[in-house]
Amino acid sequence: MAKIISVGKGHSKYNVIIAKNALTKKNLIPSLKNKNKILVVTDSGIPKRYIKDLKDILKGSKKVYIYTIEKGEKSKSFSTYSKILEKLADLKFDRSDAMIAFGGGMIGDITGFCAATYLRGIDFIQIPTTLLAQVDSSVGGKTAINIKQGKNLVGSFYNPIQVLISTKYLESLPDHEYKSGMGEVVKYALIGNKKLNNYMQLNSDAIKKKRLNALEHIIEESIKSKAKIVTSDEKEKGIRAILNFGHTFGHAIEAFERYKGITHGAAVTLGMIIAGKISFYEGHIRSHQLDNMINLIESLGLNTNYSKYKFNDLKKYILNDKKVSEGKLNLILINQSGSAFITNKYNSRNLKKAFD
Repeated sequence: MAKIISVGKGHSKYNVIIAKNALTKKNLIPSLKNKNKILVVTDSGIPKRYIKDLKDILKGSKKVYIYTIEKGEKSKSFSTYSKILEKLADLKFDRSDAMIAFGGGMIGDITGFCAATYLRGIDFIQIPTTLLAQVDSSVGGKTAINIKQGKNLVGSFYNPIQVLISTKYLESLPDHEYKSGMGEVVKYALIGNKKLNNYMQLNSDAIKKKRLNALEHIIEESIKSKAKIVTSDEKEKGIRAILNFGHTFGHAIEAFERYKGITHGAAVTLGMIIAGKISFYEGHIRSHQLDNMINLIESLGLNTNYSKYKFNDLKKYILNDKKVSEGKLNLILINQSGSAFITNKYNSRNLKKAFD
């Protein structure tokens, strides 16, 4: 039985459909009924059979073009962005046409940014194939590309018209990619979703084994958390910032590593532990709460050791963060009630202490 979650409000409202196989004619075609041409953007890591399934569903009713880019974060660049825009122009796409992002978070981010900026906005659909994209980047309308100074520094808020989440894609997902997505699921459990937190503590084995009911439950709860937050704050003027728990440090780790050798979710997982330690040093949580947080993360088989990263190595990337305002870094921390909050009132020595 498919689960349907509504996200957004007004003209930008859209549905997220979650099922073992959400990619069906019944789910997809109604959203494209008035579209003439479709550009599917995917990457070289997506199994050919998945692309064939999508083409078969679209066959006959539309002109469908497939644009494949090289897999990996390096492709989320100005160069790739301009090539996709040129492809849209060469194919004479207009506002009655649409794009489909078919892949992981990188594909969703760059496709969404192309859709947001080509002709000042054309429709697009998200079909995420990784756990990370399913629970995080495909929902909420954040689109972006990277520049050398940092990740996601160029982008826009632009909602898709639909998100189709199929858990069957996770069966073929490499273990490191699955763990990457799990880092973002843990985030929702730590920033206020107590139901998800309890479920993950009791069902860590089923989650690690990718049991279908466990996958559908943690994805649904993650998206419910995100939907509630992004619907109330579509452009990150307030509460939405808590979704960045762990990301300030995670993005800094990724940038320091030049986006090689560590996944986004693995970096964010380490970033959450750093933020958790700062929360403890600042007196917002007790020592047993920090221990519980680390134990939950470790029970899911995720790495918690960030000793190779030093504050001085990451400092320039941390201060490039989008949450720097008026020269002061805003931090997302957690409190004793299990909720996240944003603050610029903290002892900077505690920030450094978390790396000792």
